[in-house]
Amino acid sequence: MSEQAFTHDLDADGILTLTWDMAGKSMNVIDMGVMDELEAATTKIAEDETIKGAVITSAKETFCAGADLTMLEALLGAYHAAAKTDATAANQELFDQSRRLSQIYRRLETCGKPVVAAINGTALGGGLELALSCHRRVVADSDKTKLGLPEIKVGLFPGAGGTQRVARMVQPADALQFLLQGRELRVPQAKAMGLVDEVVPAKKLVDTARAWIRDGGKAVQPWDEERFRNPARVYSAQGMMTFPPANALYRKETYDNYPGGRALLSAVYEGSLVPFDTALTIESRYFANVLKTPQAANMIRSLFVSMQALGKGARRPADVKPSNLKKVGVLGAGFMGAGIAYVTASAGMDVVLVDRTQEDADRGKAHSADLLADSLRKGRIKEADKDRTLKRITATADYATLEGCDLIIEAVFEDRNVKADVLQKAEAHLKRGGVLASNTSTLPITSLAKTTARPKNFIGIHFFSPVHKMMLVEIIMGRRTSDKALATALDYVRAIRKTPIVVNDTRGFFANRCVGNYMLEAHVMLMEGIPPAMIENGARMAGMPVGPLSLNDEVAVDLAWKIVQATKKDLGEKAVDPRQEALLEEMVVRRDRLGRKNQKGFYDYPDKGRKHLWPGLADIVPEQRDPDTIDIGEIKNRFLATMALEAARCIEEKVVTDVREADVGSILGFGFAPWSGGTLSYIDMLGTARFVEMCKGLARKHGKRFRPNRLLREMAETDETFYGRFPPGGGVNKAAA
Repeated sequence: MSEQAFTHDLDADGILTLTWDMAGKSMNVIDMGVMDELEAATTKIAEDETIKGAVITSAKETFCAGADLTMLEALLGAYHAAAKTDATAANQELFDQSRRLSQIYRRLETCGKPVVAAINGTALGGGLELALSCHRRVVADSDKTKLGLPEIKVGLFPGAGGTQRVARMVQPADALQFLLQGRELRVPQAKAMGLVDEVVPAKKLVDTARAWIRDGGKAVQPWDEERFRNPARVYSAQGMMTFPPANALYRKETYDNYPGGRALLSAVYEGSLVPFDTALTIESRYFANVLKTPQAANMIRSLFVSMQALGKGARRPADVKPSNLKKVGVLGAGFMGAGIAYVTASAGMDVVLVDRTQEDADRGKAHSADLLADSLRKGRIKEADKDRTLKRITATADYATLEGCDLIIEAVFEDRNVKADVLQKAEAHLKRGGVLASNTSTLPITSLAKTTARPKNFIGIHFFSPVHKMMLVEIIMGRRTSDKALATALDYVRAIRKTPIVVNDTRGFFANRCVGNYMLEAHVMLMEGIPPAMIENGARMAGMPVGPLSLNDEVAVDLAWKIVQATKKDLGEKAVDPRQEALLEEMVVRRDRLGRKNQKGFYDYPDKGRKHLWPGLADIVPEQRDPDTIDIGEIKNRFLATMALEAARCIEEKVVTDVREADVGSILGFGFAPWSGGTLSYIDMLGTARFVEMCKGLARKHGKRFRPNRLLREMAETDETFYGRFPPGGGVNKAAA
């Protein structure tokens, strides 16, 4: 029998304190057992005459991290299985089960006794919805506490009454913005919005909650009172200024790719027209329907289940002892190296930041100082935190300072000779048993390992820019990389709180191969005469967060030019597209348009005002075609297909050996249409047979780069899915022979 999640303490005043403390978990989450206990506790509060009121709090540092989404995955799996024999019964069961938490919360707020949520830490998702169903919310005064309903970020929306309660507590425009963005509020923000009633010191939290009950706190919600007026009135001047613009903003930001967002708007709109209990039923119907969508299923799988598994070390060799990383060296204090030093020091490790001169090294450390100062201004850290982090970074030009490092990460120019030189200098000071790594984005790890004395201890740790914002890290296995080196790299990535994927050695690895195709397609489209604005907008309509031309500016246009030249040198002229080469040569060599770093690329970056597409593009590309003759749907398909195809090739070549990593890596690494769940989930969602036919059509019209690979053609014969053929967790770590 599982341990109880809540302890019950009834004091002399008849106030029951429910303390939430799930055994074996760092944070409280809502699962089936918790729902059972909450349901029983609600009945007890309502029926036990000795109980005059209740306080719900947590014994952990957080109040609740939300629902365990694996529970919804299981619910959805049961639905699909049952629907094969009786679709009507399956739909009813899904509706009943998916609204169970909403009904428990409704019974709690109508139990006839005052209930207070004493929130001692972060409350997210279903945890905040529980607090909103209480008659009062008292929150501990802490900079670390955040309150939010982030369900929209995994393809869902708050389905346990969150949309209806927030819309009745907060002004409509603010409520919709909060719900649609899924953002997390700090305590002062939540208090200002009206989601929190009282903020007190942590040590007074429960006593304050009990005092409110003893002093006659009302056991009724505002929306259950006869004279309540819903602020979200549709048929009012305010309503007309809220809902139509909100719908327009949703479509502008998402291009209607997210059923959860659309359903959220509908639930709030329709719910505002009816009594509260009817509104909850409307919300539950929309929630059940969204839960059935492939977008929600894929986003839950990739952005919650898979991401959590990878973050917790799903690919870590089990027989290697945990690393105890205390000192990390970073070679190169440029933008990437400085960023690596910052995230490492922020995670509590000592950092030695090495560059050619002391001045260059100091400049790299100053990058950390700037980032910390920004966090200080925004109230995210205290002055003492800033000082401690900076103190951990030693900027130097002396390689001897690396003595005793557990891990050294090279992050210098993408030049094989330069990398070999600094790696050899650093390795002389590496701790015995330590690991040497390269942050290279293109050069094969196996070839770089040949320049070191201990190739078994050499591995790729590829960060994405900007390091402090991007959550993905690619761990690249060379042919001789040991499990010990892999385990150390994964332990390091976990320590800096990022998500790792493990890939095998190849040119460009995984993410850069896919994103390279994305930018190639944009370059080719330009040379076809497709207007640049249409290219950028088409990509965003497909679900990409950033257009390919804008992205190219961010990573540097001259870098794209260098990669094309290196590819041509290593693999021959046929390995590059002459149209792309001609465009980049004109941009970089003749026009000195290097991207954002020199304020001119595909966009212009004026000192004042917003960036805008460079008008001079019209002079270096063919005459632009009439937009009315261009199929925007085909542009979207070209972008998504070229990246998904490359992901499928990486699976076939065993560059990626776990389908979860292809999906998580594609979303976190280069923003592949999150609504799809990632590159492979996108193919599975369309169906391999349909995807292959689409690619064949694109290949006939646009060239052999769209030809489906052998694996895809084989899978298409029976419409086999990637997740069916390659069950998650079945990957191997070593490079294919």
